[in-house]
Amino acid sequence: MSDIHIRIEGRAGRITLNRPQALNALTHAMCLAVDAALCDWRNDPRVDLVLIDAEGDRAFCSGGDIAEMYASGRRGDYGYGRRFWRDEYRMNARLARYLKPVVSFLQGFTMGGGVGLGCHAQVRIVGESSQIAMPECGIGLVPDVGGSMILACAPGRIGVWAGVTGARLGPADAITAGFADRFVPMADWPALKSAMIASGDPASPSLPPPAGRLADLRPEIDRHFAAANLATIARSLAGADSAFALDAGKAMARNAPLSMACTVAMLDRLGSKPTILAALEMEYRFTHRAMERADFLEGIRAAIIDRDRNPHWRHAGPMAVPQADIDAMLAPLGVECWTYSEERA
Repeated sequence: MSDIHIRIEGRAGRITLNRPQALNALTHAMCLAVDAALCDWRNDPRVDLVLIDAEGDRAFCSGGDIAEMYASGRRGDYGYGRRFWRDEYRMNARLARYLKPVVSFLQGFTMGGGVGLGCHAQVRIVGESSQIAMPECGIGLVPDVGGSMILACAPGRIGVWAGVTGARLGPADAITAGFADRFVPMADWPALKSAMIASGDPASPSLPPPAGRLADLRPEIDRHFAAANLATIARSLAGADSAFALDAGKAMARNAPLSMACTVAMLDRLGSKPTILAALEMEYRFTHRAMERADFLEGIRAAIIDRDRNPHWRHAGPMAVPQADIDAMLAPLGVECWTYSEERA
């Protein structure tokens, strides 16, 4: 059975992820298939909207399938990973800029690459089980797939906090942070999908979600994560003894210092109203260099290959990342920079 089911039903172009046993992790081939479908449907009069969903209860999409990326990187071949990211980012940009309505249904885990597929839709629906996160700093990357744009636009300093800690956001908090738009009880999803498919109309109800935690955490988030550099944030947390500060400090202690420092710098450089293209171009500066000059391969080894949860990061901690290392990872790439065209690659 195919990893992704792409077809036209009624008035909708439908994209269904079909790897529930792998939490619907995106492969390179799946990214290319989504991009091709979007190109095919943009001028197709049969398609009024695009509906993206996934099989299984545990996840819409848990991220990218990075096993081959790790294997090739260990061999010293960085080309495969760079192609994967280039092609995935093109798909992310096309979704964000699509002229027909795109609707996504985000059950369970929506993380990393899943955010890039599901959270650039015009209508992003969450339910009771939804947990949205950008946990890339834990594997030596930065929030990418356009996720840095969403984080940069989040209220106050929520985006910086979520980016460097990898915090999981339930339905209410995902809406507050800008990753989702509407809460619909999951029992109502089949009927809602059927109505959209039949009519081509993306309209949907939105009910109050279960209470989140961001309203209570916001004052501490804004205070401790106010600085535009990681070291100052870490010092602020270390000087507090609240449960929030302790939890945030523990989360950051698990993550790659270089990735967190670059995440803070990226969000500062993007400003509060970045475009999707500016965000993806900035992200690619880091991911292009991630296997060769950052902690990505070590992060994957510790988290997924050996599963020892004991990564040996390049830097000793959040306060030990020189500005020169941040600037080197985020420097323009020149002729190797990521670019976007509306035409199919």
